[in-house]
Amino acid sequence: MKSAIDRILQTYGLLTNREAAAAAQQRVENYIRTLVEGGETDVDRLTVCGLVYLREQDGSNVSVKAGYTGM
Repeated sequence: MKSAIDRILQTYGLLTNREAAAAAQQRVENYIRTLVEGGETDVDRLTVCGLVYLREQDGSNVSVKAGYTGM
């Protein structure tokens, strides 16, 4: 779990900035803990899920905001 969280925060820091990654640490730890308690053990899957979670939380994963309208 620790290695997945470290990878998530490092990658998220590259996508945004280190301050945003530090601010998101507690949220992502809680989320990853929930996934692990649910039975997920694959570090790569935990990392991807954590990054998707953070991107959804900060609104940068909104397809319309990114210019995709479905047309």
